[in-house]
This record gives sequence, C-alpha cells and structure tokens, in this order.
Amino acid sequence: MPKLRAHNLTITLDGFATGTGQRLDAPFGDGVDGLHDWMFAAMRDRAEGKTGIDVDFVARSEENIGATIMGRNMFGPLRGPWQDESWTGWWGDNPPYHHDVFVRTHHLRPSLPMEGGTTFHFSDEPVETVLERAFDAAAGRDVRIGGGPDTVQQYLRAQLVDELHLAIAPMLAGRGERLLDNLGDGVDGYRVAELTSSATVTHAVLVRR
Repeated sequence: MPKLRAHNLTITLDGFATGTGQRLDAPFGDGVDGLHDWMFAAMRDRAEGKTGIDVDFVARSEENIGATIMGRNMFGPLRGPWQDESWTGWWGDNPPYHHDVFVRTHHLRPSLPMEGGTTFHFSDEPVETVLERAFDAAAGRDVRIGGGPDTVQQYLRAQLVDELHLAIAPMLAGRGERLLDNLGDGVDGYRVAELTSSATVTHAVLVRR
C-alpha cells in the first residue's frame, strides 16, 4: 500500500525547523545558518559517486516517490495574495521533482507545468483530499511531504504520515518555528525504527507501530 513519507526534515537541538524572517535572501530565516549544510554536502557527494550515512539518507528520500506535497512557505518567500504569477519556485526552470507537486495555500493560481515533468498544483482543499490527489498522481508509488513545518504538522495531526525522517543538527536556534509543536495526539503510535549519527547530524526515523 502506498505511503506518505517525510524525509530530510532538519531541526536544531531545540527543535526548530526554520528561523525568523524567512525571505528571498534567507529562505530558512535568520538564526539557522548552516542548518541544511549536511544535506547539501550529501547531495554533492552523491553526485560525485561517494557514499556515507548522509548520502544514504538523501538517496532514500527519492526512492519510489511519485508525487510531493509542500506548503506555500516551501514553494517561495512570498506571503498573502499573489501580486503576479512570475514566481515559479526556488529551483529554476527544471525543478528536481519530475512529478506532480501539490502546494497547499489559501491563495490559488493555475497549475504550473515546468521542464522535466514537474507540475505545481495549488490547492486549499483539506489535507485528506490533497493526499488522495497526490496518491492518484503517484500511480502506486509513495508520496513525499516536504516543509514548511506548518504543513508537516497538519498531516501529523491528521495521523496521515507513515514514515518521518528527522535530521537533528548540533546547533541551537532559540526562536523560529518548531517542527513538533502543536501536534496534540498526532505523534501517538510512532516508534523510533532507526537512530544513527554521521559526523554532521543524527538521523531518527519514526514509523507507525
């Protein structure tokens, strides 16, 4: 049965996934410089044919994925109504997804086809409806959920996430947006299936019991 999986969700030791003041020149906000360095390094190593713990986790994030769900905050730095439709994401003309991506937002716009097979769809439908659409688009493969933290929290509260991979970076932020806040009983029923550390982060994989 296809699953909803979260991968490479990087948080600080005090639980923050983003800092404050996310904007064009600071996609993850202030106070979290270097939070994702482990992942960018692992992606470079993988492209060069190198191996390692971090490389393995980055590679796993792409296995059997047929669609992606993300929030407006991950798609771009803009907030509120679209001033125009010139913003097409952080990733250039050929985003790395190569499948349907469902962007959860209160401010809709037409679907956006890009080079390489990526099409962004903008939806304010309930989380369950968006997930059903993503499973249909994935055609039997799994669906990946990305950030920002609020989007992940919505799916955790609805108890829809089957697998959750956290990368815990050895740094403190003190402020920003915590990934695991506001969940209620949304984390009930998980167990830690894997816990391993590289030289840069600790990886924890949680799965449903």
